[in-house]
Amino acid sequence: MGTLKDLTKVIEQAQRQVANTRSAEFTVLEEVDPMRGQSVRGADAGGTVDNKIYYGDNIRLLKSLAEKEEYRGRLKLIYIDPPFFSEARYDAVIRVSGSNIRHPAYDDKWQQGLYGYLRQLTARLILMRELLAEDGLIWLHLDWHVVHYARIIMDEIFGEKNFVNEIIWTYKSGGSSRRRFARKHDNILVYSKTKHYNFNVLKEKSYNRQFKPYRFRGVKEYRDEQGWYTMVNMKDVWQIDMVGRTSAERTGYATQKPEQLLERIVECCTEPGDLCADFFCGSGTLPAVAARMGRSFIACDRGRLAVESTIGRLCAQGTGFRVYAEEPEHRAEGGRQSRFEAEVHMSMEEFPGSDKSLVTIRLGNVLERRLPTGMEEKSRTVIRKAVRNSPLELIEAWSVDFDYDGRVHRPSAVFVRNKKELNDVCRQIVGPDCRRICVKIVDVMGNVFYVDRPCTQIRSESR
Repeated sequence: MGTLKDLTKVIEQAQRQVANTRSAEFTVLEEVDPMRGQSVRGADAGGTVDNKIYYGDNIRLLKSLAEKEEYRGRLKLIYIDPPFFSEARYDAVIRVSGSNIRHPAYDDKWQQGLYGYLRQLTARLILMRELLAEDGLIWLHLDWHVVHYARIIMDEIFGEKNFVNEIIWTYKSGGSSRRRFARKHDNILVYSKTKHYNFNVLKEKSYNRQFKPYRFRGVKEYRDEQGWYTMVNMKDVWQIDMVGRTSAERTGYATQKPEQLLERIVECCTEPGDLCADFFCGSGTLPAVAARMGRSFIACDRGRLAVESTIGRLCAQGTGFRVYAEEPEHRAEGGRQSRFEAEVHMSMEEFPGSDKSLVTIRLGNVLERRLPTGMEEKSRTVIRKAVRNSPLELIEAWSVDFDYDGRVHRPSAVFVRNKKELNDVCRQIVGPDCRRICVKIVDVMGNVFYVDRPCTQIRSESR
């Protein structure tokens, strides 16, 4: 691969793939509304949560969205951080019982090599163009592996005249080599759909030579601890540190991008209320930033760890959203799809002379039934030890729906691990109309386990 003829074939095959792709029907699995009926971040004027997380193949989602009038041409910002064709496998690094475990996050190896990679990426970009607003921008985040091919493909899909910028994101992290200069930057290609794209010029400091004042007429100068500077239009080289090991925003997910990078992208091309999308959302940096800045979002990933990391991150910052999947999960206690089991103790205490009761839910032991294929033995040993000695450390988050309708999990209580701490007890007062209680538990590897119990059964057990 490497000739113009090969790229032409890539685009032709990607167009056929788009034509042959069937749209998917996604089912609502979960709805998180931290205000329980009141307006939440990212909500539309009608009060319904417009933020959506999709668990599944993004090309089927893209095809489905492109067929709907409400989404076609509506996205003001599309940011994607796809695999880079690094031909490597990536792990999430998670802390359990004082030790790190490595959990497979995603695989960047391709059976058809570079041709297969570019065809898959191109097919998705074709559909994204249909979703991009006339005044929107798409940001494609890659690095040295394939950005030169992607630039030609983007020229073909969006038009070479609609190229806006190539952002160089430079950082200090990364390995060096004795056979080349250290590769310490990523490339972000920015394209529009028309010449009428929305863009807010951002400013940055430009320090004077020797940090001394120029005193030019009509030029406003400022001074800080480093010296004198002026404010200029931001350049296309951005120096932003990667997410450090001790950073408060660190999730442990492989290739996590810093919030500062996404804040700059969201700020420069969207306004509050605009709809943003990330179809390779990973640990959820774009959704988290968009919601915090008053934008709505669509996020998608095919990895359970990525989806649950995003859910936990959004819950921790008080964002409302809905979660969709192509196939409804089997939620019965001990369901076959679950890779682990957790004990959940429920009790109900009735108040004398009242029709209300106090429900207490307490987490118990955790049993990991099936560890991921490809996990290193050292990590397996840490997990087995935690199961014996401190099983609750394997739980990353849990939530409780006290009025479960049998279809959609709508928790009124959500608990996410904060560093080392996780609340393992939930108490709530319920009325006589309490039907069922559903508890969702997520372990540190993104696996999910549900316990679903009728309230009448809890009452009978409590007596």
